[in-house]
Amino acid sequence: MSISVKAPLSREEAKKLKAGDSCLISGVIYTARDAAHKRLCELVEQGKPLPLDVKDGIIYFVGPTPAKPGQAIGSAGPTTSYRMDAYSPTLIAEGLTGMIGKGKRGPEVVDAMKKHGAVYFGAIGGCGALLSKCIKKAEVIAYDDLGAEAIRRLEVEDFPVIVIIDSEGNNLYETGRKAYLNSEK
Repeated sequence: MSISVKAPLSREEAKKLKAGDSCLISGVIYTARDAAHKRLCELVEQGKPLPLDVKDGIIYFVGPTPAKPGQAIGSAGPTTSYRMDAYSPTLIAEGLTGMIGKGKRGPEVVDAMKKHGAVYFGAIGGCGALLSKCIKKAEVIAYDDLGAEAIRRLEVEDFPVIVIIDSEGNNLYETGRKAYLNSEK
C-alpha cells in the first residue's frame, strides 16, 4: 500500500515516513542537478535569496528531455544522487525536506537529514518515460542557460517513489541487503 505524500512536505510529515515506505507524491516539486545545486549554494554563502523556496521543498535530481507536443515534459528519469552530496547538506539546513534520485548518499547528507528532519526518496532509473506521465506541468524558473539542468517547477500527481533514507538515518539499501543476506541462511 502506498502512502500519499503532499508537496510541499513539512518536517513533521517527513518524520512520519520510514525507510521502505512506498509513496505517491502529489503537489509541487522542483528539479535541480549538480550545476544548479552549486549555484544555489553559492547564493546561500553570499546571503542572497534563492530563486525557489526550499523550505519544506522536495528537489528531484533530474535533467529531463524536451517535451513532445502535448506533453508537459519529456522523459524524466532520476540522476545519480551522490553528485549532489557536496550541496545537499546546505539546502537541507535551509529547509529542504525531500530529495528524489537514485543511488547512495554520503554520510554528511545523512547526518544533515537526521539533524534537520529530511528524507531521501528513490525513483526507479530507466523509467523516465513512465515517470513523466505523473508530471502534469513543468516550467523553467531559474538558470535557463543550463538547458536540461535548469531548475523547473513541476506539478506532479501520484509520482511513485520509495523512502530510501528516512529522517532517523535508516537506510533501505543497508537494511534490505541485510534482510536478503539473512534470508539465504
